[in-house]
Amino acid sequence: MQISPQQVLDALKNVEDPDLKKDLVTLNMIKDLQITDNQVSFTLELTTPACPMKDMLKNACTNAVKHLVSPSAEVTINVTSRVTQPTNSTSLDNIKNIILVSSGKGGVGKSTVSSNLAVVLAKDGAKVGLIDADIYGPSVPTMFDLVDAKPGAEETADGKTKILPIEKYGIKLLSLGFFADPGQPVPWRGPMASNAVKQLFNDTNWGELDYLIVDLPPGTGDIHITITQSFPISGAVVVTTPQQVALADTHKGLAMFRMPGINIPILGVIENMSYFTPEELPENKYYIFGKGGGTKLAERFDVPFLGEIPIVQGIAEAGDSGKPVALNQNPLLDGIFGDIASKIAQQISINNAQMVNC
Repeated sequence: MQISPQQVLDALKNVEDPDLKKDLVTLNMIKDLQITDNQVSFTLELTTPACPMKDMLKNACTNAVKHLVSPSAEVTINVTSRVTQPTNSTSLDNIKNIILVSSGKGGVGKSTVSSNLAVVLAKDGAKVGLIDADIYGPSVPTMFDLVDAKPGAEETADGKTKILPIEKYGIKLLSLGFFADPGQPVPWRGPMASNAVKQLFNDTNWGELDYLIVDLPPGTGDIHITITQSFPISGAVVVTTPQQVALADTHKGLAMFRMPGINIPILGVIENMSYFTPEELPENKYYIFGKGGGTKLAERFDVPFLGEIPIVQGIAEAGDSGKPVALNQNPLLDGIFGDIASKIAQQISINNAQMVNC
């Protein structure tokens, strides 16, 4: 008996996205269904290329067709993605999701985290931009080997001048460090710094982006308030280290996003420098700064704990050489950064879906 499209769709209605809590047909994730004899092919369109459950969903679709339609069906599934965006995204229409990477304290590794998350998302196939908004010590020029680089500019049809971000490793990059002499301090006043950061958003030709990651300066100052109140933010990632002195400051930084007038979704907490592990002995873990602080912080605020990043010599060496470690084939770190990036993309998809259903 000829397999009908309706039979296939009815079978796929039994496959539910575990995050969005609806079946794939209702979510309009099944595209381009084609049937020839016993050959069934379709596209599974996910909400992010970094979906951590893509293989599970693909297998579930195959099993549903074989068990509920025909055991002899030959199922071919092409997995693609269409990144969603918040329903309140009223400006910066070409940028679907803005992700803030923050901490109440300096020196916890926000730039390292931001750079490697951008690299992982770009490797997964997302269109990614990265803004280095740290006015006190912009690190992105060093981490991408762009210390002396200067962005270009173009004139638009209406006579305005737009900054052209620098592209490297598949990521569009802008840093306040690109506009200053690397060897000279820049005494930013609050309003001047805020205006400069706003220009990185408004006066730049970013093109189409799925994710724009923003590496914020430490603390809870003018830059944070300007960005959170001027642009539609999909969520914030909070980076800490295990020590109590870092956790105390990070607690304040996390609480800032829940203040009235800011109210930014918290995507989760990352604990950096969680433990030392020799690269030649990856099973050995030495918790030299304490243990579990990031997990406790996430539990205190009832937000996801995204993962632990160890102290590994290769991370620092990669950043100093201008090649973020996520570019390298390091199984341990690839897995860690890949898992964290997938959880962040997953949380954004859940939040965006909840906004649609409200």
